[in-house]
Amino acid sequence: MNTYLIKAATVVNEGQKLVTDVLIKDGLIEKIGQNLSAENAIEINGEGQFLLPGMIDDQVHFREPGLTHKADIFTESMAAVAGGITSFMEMPNTVPNALAQELLNDKYNIAAQTSLANYSFYMGASNDNIEEVLKTDVKNVCGLKVFMGSSTGNMLVDNEKTLENIFSKAPILVATHCEDEQTIRQNMAEFKAKYGDDLTIEMHPLIRSAEACYKSSSLAVELAKRYNTRLHILHISTAKEIALFDNSIPLEEKRITAEACIHHLWFNDADYAEKGNFIKWNPAVKTAVDQQAILKAVLENRIDVIATDHAPHTFEEKSQPYINAPSGGPLVQHALPALLEMHLDGKITLEKIVEKTAHSVAKCFDVEKRGYIREGYWADLVLINLNDPWKATKLNTFYKCGWSPFEGNTFKASITHTFVSGNLAYQNGKFVTNEIGKRLAFER
Repeated sequence: MNTYLIKAATVVNEGQKLVTDVLIKDGLIEKIGQNLSAENAIEINGEGQFLLPGMIDDQVHFREPGLTHKADIFTESMAAVAGGITSFMEMPNTVPNALAQELLNDKYNIAAQTSLANYSFYMGASNDNIEEVLKTDVKNVCGLKVFMGSSTGNMLVDNEKTLENIFSKAPILVATHCEDEQTIRQNMAEFKAKYGDDLTIEMHPLIRSAEACYKSSSLAVELAKRYNTRLHILHISTAKEIALFDNSIPLEEKRITAEACIHHLWFNDADYAEKGNFIKWNPAVKTAVDQQAILKAVLENRIDVIATDHAPHTFEEKSQPYINAPSGGPLVQHALPALLEMHLDGKITLEKIVEKTAHSVAKCFDVEKRGYIREGYWADLVLINLNDPWKATKLNTFYKCGWSPFEGNTFKASITHTFVSGNLAYQNGKFVTNEIGKRLAFER
């Protein structure tokens, strides 16, 4: 591998900013210090730029296998790297669902050949696969995913007895999608009775309501407390749910943690008028009050990590009438730029962005030697320029689906370089595609 020396960058790490040099050798951060030199090193001038640990995205849907008309591991990992995401954890609701160890390993084998970013994949839980779940290697798999809502078939697990079985026996972190399906079905029936087929996107957060989210999240928390399960609730979307989470103890001691997603921090229900189905997600984007409460919870450490829930669909699929359009959207390329925009608007510090996108994810999942800028750790690094505006367009979007909910937005900050396990994977719009990311390991 090439040796790199990043000179005079402002390193943002562990709550501090420091202008220093960083030497990368054999994939690792070999030295951090002033006035470093190294023979045959490729020097990168970081003066005036900020060097951050690469973002670890704990929730993506890269659609491979089975749904590759929407996305695949190569294209979406490329977009992720362009967006400063150096590691991802991908969900099991591909086709076939990753509900058996053999099917889970198939996904790892694909990533080992095609992923430009570091990778891990969740084992899926269903109504009847507890034996397969118990075979999961806790040192090489990020977690167990339970859809307590917003799924179909055997991956929808909303029977309390089944959930008790999973929560009481899970050998690994349990990540949950929490929306109560019965509440949603009742809401949908009421809206259809009143409006017939004339349902619109503005009704989405009322159908997939705050009450549905809270009912399911509170059940997950109750089960986790009952069985001392290591629980991680994904994509919190309501102010009401925030009271379920504690900020009085250090993250390392928490058994119950929570995630916020970029779209719930950036958009609110007023944006449906312009964006329509292109910001249709489950859980739904809700009110400005919810949006502000989620950000406050992030800043106060009730919510522990920030992720994307990257879930691309084709433009044609999203252009259908509301009732037929699928939920989800592509975000990995634009998530960190959006957070940097929030920083420049005075809403969040760079230190807090690094904490929530790198340090805390590494802590939550016990990721081995990643998430920090430390000597001896893997060199997963992002160099950013906070004064280099660019406009998001279809032409500079790398998602396979070819669109972004951020189209037309001008970001003030740009990502100039992304290192993945010591490989310079992205530089000023160009990729190195002959180097593959590494499988994440976990210290458990």
